[in-house]
Amino acid sequence: MISGADEAGRGPVLGPLVVAGVLFDNDLELVKLNVRDSKKIAPKKRIELAEIIKKICIKYEVLVIPATDIDSMRKVMTLNEIEVNAFSKIIEKLEPDICYVDAADVNEKRFAKDISSKLSFHPKIISKHKADDIYPIVGAASIIAKTVRDSNIVEIEKKLRKKLDIPIGSGYPADPVTKNFLKTWFKTYNNLPNQVRHSWKTAENIIKKGNLKTLDDF
Repeated sequence: MISGADEAGRGPVLGPLVVAGVLFDNDLELVKLNVRDSKKIAPKKRIELAEIIKKICIKYEVLVIPATDIDSMRKVMTLNEIEVNAFSKIIEKLEPDICYVDAADVNEKRFAKDISSKLSFHPKIISKHKADDIYPIVGAASIIAKTVRDSNIVEIEKKLRKKLDIPIGSGYPADPVTKNFLKTWFKTYNNLPNQVRHSWKTAENIIKKGNLKTLDDF
């Protein structure tokens, strides 16, 4: 049995981190489907592929970590450690003989070793950078993770627009739409919503600047 595991939403200031894994006998069907890195597939096609993958795999697992949980965990661990814990939980449930993972650590071997140390069994862990573009089985996991996160972002936007009717964007710090949303929300409510990762520099800077008093305030 082989599995692949990947994440979506490591870098965004808004929304959850999603880790997904899939279990197959082999990757022949995934090769035929031309499964690859989810970021290189159009959104509509990605949704179609996600549904096919869920149907043809032996098993799949998804872990959604909300922004508030990420903020809490970052008080005691690094983002890499959060991912190690999440990947290990997914792999533990899948119980593969071999698992291919997209390495979050700059050191691929260390990432594999850290995951292995948290497992109750001993599968072979193959950890590579850009594994979602190298191994179809990791690409399959990335597609599921990405579609789940995208769905979460849609629901978050629906909820937040009830209080502030402007788009939230992709959630990434470099997205001007997301930046405008965060700044406008803080200016309106003097805080940021729970769906925002308050421990991110982008959020910290907005809060810091928003709380600075000008001479006119005195």
